[in-house]
Amino acid sequence: MNTETDPLIIAGQSYGSRLLVGTGKYQDMAETDAAISASGAEIVTLAIRRVNIGQNPDEPNLLEVISPDRYTLLPNTAGCYTAEDAVRTCRLARELLNGHSLVKLEVLGDEKTLYPDVTATLAACEILVADGFQVMVYTSDDPILAKRFEEMGCVAVMPLAAPIGSGLGVRNPYNIRLIVENATVPILVDAGVGTASDAAIAMELGCDGVLMNTAIAGAKSPVLMASAMGKAVEAGREAYRAGRIPRKAYASASSPIDGLFF
Repeated sequence: MNTETDPLIIAGQSYGSRLLVGTGKYQDMAETDAAISASGAEIVTLAIRRVNIGQNPDEPNLLEVISPDRYTLLPNTAGCYTAEDAVRTCRLARELLNGHSLVKLEVLGDEKTLYPDVTATLAACEILVADGFQVMVYTSDDPILAKRFEEMGCVAVMPLAAPIGSGLGVRNPYNIRLIVENATVPILVDAGVGTASDAAIAMELGCDGVLMNTAIAGAKSPVLMASAMGKAVEAGREAYRAGRIPRKAYASASSPIDGLFF
């Protein structure tokens, strides 16, 4: 994707890729590196509560693979179930990453479905925005909530397509489309993507980007799937910009017969 003609802009920064990827669930650091490289992603999210980025000096440091010089890091609050834990995790990330302020906020409400606790997310968001963080927020696919997060000052809103790790694809395209149509900040589908066609559909709905982890890391060939996802996001974006033909009850001939001589 051409950064100059169709950039993804988040918190004032331009990106050529509209695919954001995670760092969890890979077999090892080498596979993590290879898959992220194959995806073409420029923004990489990492769960501060689950990975080592310097807080444990005796363990492998993920930053040796995911260099801040190469990628924009997006610390996230995965595994947090209270607003207090999420805020504390973001502040820890800022300390470990030398003042880094861009974060992905998620506060979970249920261990089985990993659906967001939107009440706690709203509370954490208010604190973080006031504290100078640039918040990209994971939330449900509720258009009213999405607008509320935007009005609170989030730099991007990230509604789920389906439950985290489910691979079910976009379950409610109508809500996603409503969110996109009412937004003035980037809207990125986060969670639920299973394969390349799911990513393309999200982009065809007008989303500004897609964030995924399990769909790539859990594939039989993560590196190959990462490459496929990068292409799907680009194709979906181009299709959205091109404008699809209207749906009709039946086809009309490409070469009409009206006016022909027989």
